[in-house]
Amino acid sequence: MADTTRSVRPAWVDDELFPFDSRFVDIDGHTVHYIDEGTGPTLLFLHGNPTWSFLWREVILALRGDFRCIALDYPGFGLSTAKVGYRYLPEEHADLVTGFIDALGLTGVTLVGQDWGGPIGLAAARRRPGVVDRLVLANTWAWPVNGILHFEAFSRIVGGLPFRFLVRRFNLLVDAFIPTGHRRRKPTSAEMTHYNRALDTAERRQASAVLPGRILASRAFFVELEDGLADLAHLPTLIVWGDADIAFRPQERERLEATFTDHTTVIVEGAGTYVESDAPEEFVAAIRNWESTH
Repeated sequence: MADTTRSVRPAWVDDELFPFDSRFVDIDGHTVHYIDEGTGPTLLFLHGNPTWSFLWREVILALRGDFRCIALDYPGFGLSTAKVGYRYLPEEHADLVTGFIDALGLTGVTLVGQDWGGPIGLAAARRRPGVVDRLVLANTWAWPVNGILHFEAFSRIVGGLPFRFLVRRFNLLVDAFIPTGHRRRKPTSAEMTHYNRALDTAERRQASAVLPGRILASRAFFVELEDGLADLAHLPTLIVWGDADIAFRPQERERLEATFTDHTTVIVEGAGTYVESDAPEEFVAAIRNWESTH
């Protein structure tokens, strides 16, 4: 059964924790929630799994005085609602982000991608040449990982039927991933509530349940993305890397560095997968320092 379209901000969103105006736009029949704060050079923030634009709140609070900060939720995540028949595949999310860029008429974009936001955003950037002129990549990847045991095991276990059932039934990804992805600090109960309430039904949790299996199953998407990275490899790139991440290893960071040759790397010691939320002050400082020299 389809969810009721979310075009009004739910009462459970705390205005102090998330002090932004919620906006909604129709993209190909999806009701997409986003925030659009500040003026200046455009930063487009793309989240991973099982997060939403809430992930970026402290970074945006710190940067909106000098940048236009835009963060959206993919259909099925956060406060966005998918149209009937959406499968929550990364290929579809990339189409959605492309449509979002078109709908807002964005140009001169610095793409800020974390986790799944990396490949989804890079795929969208390839489809709109000239729109994205800089990249910020945080604990992410952009190529097929089939055959790499580290990723094969994760994708087959967490993407398998038993685990997907647990995700839909108990919101297991939120309760497992959010705490383990923060190594420098412990997420507060209020923060956990905001991640849990965003995926508050079994139907909505399908969005987060699908993605782990797609690490392997969307191989064609990743092959196409890898083949097209040459189109983006010249872009000035900031790599911000939490080095206590159990998902993305030094090997992934080094491959990004080899791909994007005009890169600056900032290692955030002791930070986990969600480095922008785990160590927001250092994430903000990295962007400000890089911006001042690029």
